[in-house]
Amino acid sequence: MKKNFQDLVELSKLLRSPGGCPWDREQKLETLRPYIIEEAYEVVQAIEQKDKDDIIEELGDLFFQVIFASQIASEDGEFNIEEVVDRLHSKLVSRHPHVFGEEKAKDAQEAIKIWHKQKLKEKSRKRRLLEIPRTMPSLLRAHRVGEKASQVGFDWKSAEQVLPKVKEELMELEAEIKNQNKQGIEKEFGDLVFSIVNLGRHLKLDSESTAHKAIDGFINRFSKVEDKAEERGKELSGLTIEEMDELWEEVKREGA
Repeated sequence: MKKNFQDLVELSKLLRSPGGCPWDREQKLETLRPYIIEEAYEVVQAIEQKDKDDIIEELGDLFFQVIFASQIASEDGEFNIEEVVDRLHSKLVSRHPHVFGEEKAKDAQEAIKIWHKQKLKEKSRKRRLLEIPRTMPSLLRAHRVGEKASQVGFDWKSAEQVLPKVKEELMELEAEIKNQNKQGIEKEFGDLVFSIVNLGRHLKLDSESTAHKAIDGFINRFSKVEDKAEERGKELSGLTIEEMDELWEEVKREGA
């Protein structure tokens, strides 16, 4: 049975009604924050796994969070889902003058520049970096900060120009480690991470997803090391670091 957008809106009203769900009735916009973030991450994971059914399901869950949050706001007299949709429609038309207006964009980069130019016209506050949510995952936030600064020309021209900055930050971190300066170590480590993210940006890499892939790779390889230890009747925790390293290199040679 096919359902449309309005059916979901009515469902959200029913869930919030006196005869609806007790848990749903207790929710506020503030309590929805972790669920909205979780649903967004589940969408990303489904996309990474290329699972069509999961993508459909998780997009639906995220979509309903928007409807449900709008229903709560409507009950509080703040705004409703129609206002959310109208604002989105107006924004998409306004920020695509190269589609709905006279401007032209020959490629994706020009389209992005036009989008941001239109955005600046609409915003009374022009503090670009303050618009980036602090609640974003740190690597993604660092990437966005670099992008925003780049829009006004505050950026390196190539990855080759970023590399010396990465090396400089690494040397500064090494100096603070040598001095056993805890605050200095924290600062320089952060500067190093930020520089690496900027290097990734210039290499057309998404640091957030790249880090996820690296973590997944480590987990996969470590699990195979555990398997090999078990095959030999040994507990991983009972091996020396040299023995574990030997198993690690063995797994690595096998392509894991």
